[in-house]
Amino acid sequence: MSTLLASRAARRRGIAFAILLGLSFLMMAFSSNPAVLELQRGVSFAFRPIEQALDGVAGTVASVFGALGEIDKLRTDNQQLRDENARLQNENQRYNEVAREIRELTALLQLQNGLDFDTVAAQVIAREPSEFKRVVTLSKGSNDGVVAGDVVVAQGGALAGRVTEVGPTWSTVMLITDTSSTVIGQLPSAATGVVIGQLGSPLTMEKIDSTVRVELGQEIVTAGIELNGSVRSPFPKGLVIGQVIDVKRDANAVVQTAYIVPPMNLDQLEYVLIITDYHGGLPPTVPRPCEPEPSTGTLPNNEEPCVEPTPKPKPSPTKRP
Repeated sequence: MSTLLASRAARRRGIAFAILLGLSFLMMAFSSNPAVLELQRGVSFAFRPIEQALDGVAGTVASVFGALGEIDKLRTDNQQLRDENARLQNENQRYNEVAREIRELTALLQLQNGLDFDTVAAQVIAREPSEFKRVVTLSKGSNDGVVAGDVVVAQGGALAGRVTEVGPTWSTVMLITDTSSTVIGQLPSAATGVVIGQLGSPLTMEKIDSTVRVELGQEIVTAGIELNGSVRSPFPKGLVIGQVIDVKRDANAVVQTAYIVPPMNLDQLEYVLIITDYHGGLPPTVPRPCEPEPSTGTLPNNEEPCVEPTPKPKPSPTKRP
C-alpha cells in the first residue's frame, strides 16, 4: 500500500515538472515575438510612474531615516559642545577669581611695604548678619599679636575700622560704616570734623567750621590729633576715609556737614591689614618709681629708685638793721 502511494506521488511530481518545463519553453518562444515585446514595453511604460513614485517614496523614507539619524547625532554633538562650553566658562570664572585675588593681595603687599607700621595680613571670614551693625570677623588674633584697639586698613591705605574683640585665632572689627563708629577727619585745608558711620548711606562729617570751604571730590583723611591734649588719636594720621560727595550748609549755623563715600565698599572686604604697633587712645606711659624689696633691698629689672624731690631753697629772712 505504501509503495503504491509513493509511486503516485512520484508521477504527480514528474507531471508537474514536465508542465513547468513546457511553459518555460513556450515563454521563451513567445518572448522574442514582436507583439509580446511591444506588450512588455507598453506595460512597462504604463507602470513607470508607479515605479518612479515607489522609488521616490523609498528614497524619501530612506532620507527621513537618514535625517533622523543625523538629527540624533547633531543633538548628541550639541550636548557635548554645551557641556564643554559650561566647563570652559566655569574654568574661566575660576581663573578670573584667582586673578582678582592675586591683584588684591599684590595691592595689599604694596600697601604693607609702604606703611610705617608693623602689620598683619588677615582675611575676612565672617560678617555680622544684623542689618543694624557693620562688624566683620578676621582670620588673625592674639596668636599673631593682634589686640583690641588695633587699626584695620584696606587697599590703598583706606581706613576700614578698629578691632573690638580678640581671640587666639580670630578678631572682631567694627567698620567705620557702623553707627557706633566716630573718627576725627581732616580736610586738605587742615580743618577737622567728626566722621560718623551710617548704615547703607554715605558717612557724615559733622562739626566742620562754617568758614571753611568744602568742595566736592576733596579727600578726607584721619586727622591723628590728640584728644583732650593728652590722649593719642585712636587712628594714625593720614589714612584715607573717603571723598566728599555733598555738603550741607546753613547760613545761620556756625558749622556745616559733609557727606563722604569710602573709596571701596566695606561690605565686600576680603583682605585687610591690621596695624599692630600703633597704640592710640592711651595716655603716654610714664614709668613709676618703685620701692626696693624689703628682703633684699634691690629693685626689679629696669626700675628706678624712688627719689624724693629736692625741696626748693627758701630765701633766708632778711635781717633788719
